Amino acid sequence: MFYEKAYDVMREEEADALVVSGGYNMRYLSGFRGATGYLYLSGKRRVLMTDARYTTMAREEAPDFEITELAPGETYGQILDRLMEEDGVKKAAYEDAHMLVQTYRKLQTACRGRLTVPLGERLDLLRCVKTPEELERLADAEAIGDRAFSHMLDVLKPGMTELEAAAELEYFMKTNGAENLSFETIVASGANSAMPHAMPSGKKMEAGDFVTMDFGCVCGGYCSDMTRTVVLGKASAKQKEVYNVVLEAQLAALDKIKSGVRCCDVDKAARDRISSAGYGSFFGHGLGHGVGLYIHEEPRLSRLCDTVLQPNMVQTVEPGIYLPGFGGVRIEDMVAVTEDGYRNLTHSEKKLMELD
Repeated sequence: MFYEKAYDVMREEEADALVVSGGYNMRYLSGFRGATGYLYLSGKRRVLMTDARYTTMAREEAPDFEITELAPGETYGQILDRLMEEDGVKKAAYEDAHMLVQTYRKLQTACRGRLTVPLGERLDLLRCVKTPEELERLADAEAIGDRAFSHMLDVLKPGMTELEAAAELEYFMKTNGAENLSFETIVASGANSAMPHAMPSGKKMEAGDFVTMDFGCVCGGYCSDMTRTVVLGKASAKQKEVYNVVLEAQLAALDKIKSGVRCCDVDKAARDRISSAGYGSFFGHGLGHGVGLYIHEEPRLSRLCDTVLQPNMVQTVEPGIYLPGFGGVRIEDMVAVTEDGYRNLTHSEKKLMELD
């Protein structure tokens, strides 16, 4: 069970107990989807505490945990203090990366100063390397995205608004197996596509527009993420040039990916290609990020991350060029790292598509 990994962290930190507050880590370690409450682990017990809205769900989804329901007028701090007192806890580890300062102060007061071992992102990092079952769920989620993109090729047309296109994408995913969206869908056309995280608007798509679609869904609790950029009608010479540079950058990065390679070196492979074409100042974000229960996980393919890739890490590879007033291109695949390369979970066509 994944909660055994949390015990390893607790022993390494020489703590007597561990308090988990991050929703995705709670799910990873216990199976509980409610993301409201706390997990408490000590050498004597494992407890999931939540309120009356979620106790039935908790009992069904976290059979390896004792379920404690928050009583009327009771606080989580009081429950934690009682458990720590019973277990003789002197030092408890906690997720300072997933806790408001105000919340920490209240819990620390209630627990009489026992929260003394901040974990930062230690528990988040447990999720970096995926199991075969996790990889299967990620592939299932990405397959829904592939089908959604194929559907949109028959739907996109001049006169459709970005909001209408986003709604169509989301409806297709949710009626084809998606439990939810991984993130807010991005559909950006024309000059709007020069904004990497543009919000869909009432702008109508026009012939000759770049249309960038960045979207994902949740399947079996795990996220997908992909981006494709197309042209409505015939692409101009400039559009073809920009698109091909981005595609070449992505292929260069993919060629670099394998176990043992640093994340920053993968980023550099794509960034060097874009810079050599004269567009370096128009690629302002990192190359990619981990994906799992949450859409942005560690490690990151960026200039600042020297983490070494390991087999079964899942990364997005999404270089882009964004030219204000002209438009932008991003191409994104989601891949699983292998010993000698990668397995691409995204199967949609990447050549420039000019939609009639």
